[in-house]
Amino acid sequence: MEGVRWAFRCGAWSPSRSEWLLAARCVQQEEKQRIGQFVFTKDAKAAMAGRLLMRKLVCEKVCLPWDAFRLDRTARGKPYLAEPSPVPDSVHWGFNVSHQGDYAVLAAEPGRQVGVDVMKTSRPGSSSVQEFFRIMTRQFTELEWRTIRSAGSDWDQLHMFHRHWALKESFIKAIGSGLGFDLQRVEFHISPNQLQEGRVYCQTRMHLDEEEEDSWTFEECLLDKHHHVAVALGRPEGSASYVSPADADAGNSSEATPPTFTLLSFSNLVSGAKPLSDEDPAYWESFQSKQDAPVRQSETQ
Repeated sequence: MEGVRWAFRCGAWSPSRSEWLLAARCVQQEEKQRIGQFVFTKDAKAAMAGRLLMRKLVCEKVCLPWDAFRLDRTARGKPYLAEPSPVPDSVHWGFNVSHQGDYAVLAAEPGRQVGVDVMKTSRPGSSSVQEFFRIMTRQFTELEWRTIRSAGSDWDQLHMFHRHWALKESFIKAIGSGLGFDLQRVEFHISPNQLQEGRVYCQTRMHLDEEEEDSWTFEECLLDKHHHVAVALGRPEGSASYVSPADADAGNSSEATPPTFTLLSFSNLVSGAKPLSDEDPAYWESFQSKQDAPVRQSETQ
């Protein structure tokens, strides 16, 4: 059973009144309220897309009607299927979402822990690149900083920085640890140094507490030249001997080709959706009254 990789370009989505009100009707009431509290439309659109991606996954892969289940979050914020309870011996789907920059993404796998993170390479808002790195020193190990700083130009270093960050976030989200996890405990050995659009790479390795973790696989790809995605995958449930895609590639296996991200339209996103609540015209008026995004300090100077 193949995993799922979906992406939605929320940064390019300018929802019409009918689209936004339909989207709001197709998520749970508490999520609709939470999304409505965002100050900027950029964040509201990304959060809405994330909730729709998850409901679409459960509907299509767990085969539950759109209006027949409830999603919830753990105490540390990881989403999961709360109701109905899993049927004994049924396939458990691990899934996770992320939104940053112009994209919302979802990764899902049957019978595995999954974490995903998308990062857009961008310049720091109010400081130089090197000052930004100084502030972030404690987030990476010495080896990781050597890899980041040897990447080339400031822009190349920023790209490598965000690549490392996405990898760490994907692992933390997969295990559901939240903000309390010490990022110095995990160290990534990057390979290859350069990524190409249209390809998925699985060669990067993780060391946890200075020991290599061969039970975890990390997929990396570029959605475009600015957006990097990392997917963390734990060992499949019930698998005593697991061959990672990277090891399979080394053995020239054709059975472990990782899935690529499929870019969805809004129509794709709500295909199969059923409204969970009545239409709320005031929700559109509130959305229209918001500013799109905060003005970066560097843009005002």
